[in-house]
Amino acid sequence: MRENAVDHVQRRTLATLVVTQVLGGIGLSAGVAVGALLAEDIAGSATYAGLGGTFQVLGTALLAIPMTSLIAARGRRSGLSLGYAAAFLGAIGLVVAGVIGNFPLLLAASLLFGGATASNNQARYAAVDLAPATRRARQLSLVVWVTTIGSVLGPNLVGPSEPVARALDLPVLVGPYLFSVVGLALATLVMLLFLRPDPLLEARRRSLAGDAQVGPRGSVLEGLRILRRSRVRLVALLTLAVGHAVMVSVMVMTPLHMRHGHAELTVIGLVISLHIVGMFAFSPITGWCVDRFGARWVALAGALTLVVATLLASSSPMGSSSRLTLGLFLLGLGWSGTYVSASSALAATLTLPERASGQGAADMIMSLVAAGAGAIAGVVVDHAGFHWLALTSMAFALVVALAAISTPGLDTRAP
Repeated sequence: MRENAVDHVQRRTLATLVVTQVLGGIGLSAGVAVGALLAEDIAGSATYAGLGGTFQVLGTALLAIPMTSLIAARGRRSGLSLGYAAAFLGAIGLVVAGVIGNFPLLLAASLLFGGATASNNQARYAAVDLAPATRRARQLSLVVWVTTIGSVLGPNLVGPSEPVARALDLPVLVGPYLFSVVGLALATLVMLLFLRPDPLLEARRRSLAGDAQVGPRGSVLEGLRILRRSRVRLVALLTLAVGHAVMVSVMVMTPLHMRHGHAELTVIGLVISLHIVGMFAFSPITGWCVDRFGARWVALAGALTLVVATLLASSSPMGSSSRLTLGLFLLGLGWSGTYVSASSALAATLTLPERASGQGAADMIMSLVAAGAGAIAGVVVDHAGFHWLALTSMAFALVVALAAISTPGLDTRAP
């Protein structure tokens, strides 16, 4: 009877997360294909083109701090809703920044916009709060997978957004953010209304992990201490953070690389969409592989895929090309391998009292590293070119591969 009740709550949780991931994915990715272009137009230099995306990733890291404390104290619903609400306000700010041409406002709005990524990221952990150990990676990857729908649809709204923006007498590049405003508003409402009962609070109540005491207190600083206690957790963190940074640094500068070769916005949107397909569409297979073969080998496969992807990107000409399209698709696929495997390893090795703090700290570090990579990416492209950015990213992907293959304990299961 107790098992049936848990399954019912788990199904309700997954259904709610599916809806919010789709809406959040639309809201977040609608502006991905034009973010660097809008930043370059307002700033007037390619050097600063990556700063919009960088501040968005930085916002993801900074918002992880209050979200982690809120999740620890009041559960997943409150923390995830905070992220989506902040991103909704950020989307409005990005529209205004594009209209008035204000770069500081664009950066501030990008910080808030990062809340959507923070919530979408943390949602994967909500999916496994009540999951049995044998299905943990598959349930986590299911939530990652449904992001495909919104995330692929979002960049393809670039084309339809042009007539909408023109009809409203707005700059063309702010058009996609109008769809972001709607998607993020709906994601906030669905999360607030339907993530009941809260999966983390329910897991604590049922004490599924067998802990005698499950305290509600938590913080990012506590999470950092928790992660430092285990080499396996540190390698999982390295895999999560560096794999994400490799993907972000190449992805955010790809639209610029393509536009400098006179690629049309519609084509840029299509390439980014295929990249996002690689990120999310195959995650259920990735999750199954983690449960079947272990996180270590999936992390290694993901890192090697990132190596191939960055090699292809480094040799691609400006504009649109089949080589760049394939490289971006594999960039997403390699990211999926490192992201799902590392997230599953963290979920397996963190006890119920440690989850909110440890997972929040891991996502904050992941976002901070990616923010740094995004900031440097614009400078590298401006002074050395996209070719060297991709090759530098390849070197970091090799670091992840070496760390994964040298850590057999990465396959540790929950106690």
